[in-house]
Amino acid sequence: MAAWIEMLPLEGAEGDLALAYAAARTPHGTVDNVMRAHSLRPHTMLGHMALYKSVLHHPANTLPLWFLEVVAAVVSHANACAYSYGHHWTNARRLIADPPRATAIEAAIKARRLADAFAGRELALLAYAERLTVDVAGIDEATFRACVDAGASHGEILEVNQVTAYFNYSNRLLNGLGVTTEGDRLGYYDE
Repeated sequence: MAAWIEMLPLEGAEGDLALAYAAARTPHGTVDNVMRAHSLRPHTMLGHMALYKSVLHHPANTLPLWFLEVVAAVVSHANACAYSYGHHWTNARRLIADPPRATAIEAAIKARRLADAFAGRELALLAYAERLTVDVAGIDEATFRACVDAGASHGEILEVNQVTAYFNYSNRLLNGLGVTTEGDRLGYYDE
């Protein structure tokens, strides 16, 4: 079962749903279950896609895409969202393109010991993302300042903030509707 929620098939989709499915196609030509979960309300699928593309795939982002994918994996692991973790760790691993480094990073994420694989600005940004996910009420200016003090610009902090906020939204959508990767092709990028 790909989800608890009814997901309308791509075949035979008409009107707004057909348009939303066409817009949601991956580079592989498929529509992932994360988008299909919106099929009863295609307008939310379009909103979800716009947010996803703006926070993760916009050309104005300055942080490297591999790092933003790691942020996605850190957030999704903290939320126990197997769907997003599976997709976005696959993306990060492919983009890192260094198997020993990727293995070390994944071990650090799974152990929730990010300092085992990161330092400086990257560590501060990932710690911010994790804290924003697991202790949103505990976020304070000192948490923000730790990123600045480690060398992150305000724009970089905003990028991590938005990726973190997006994945907290998406993780709750996926876990709350029982969406699985069944039938999905993991990752957005080719090997």
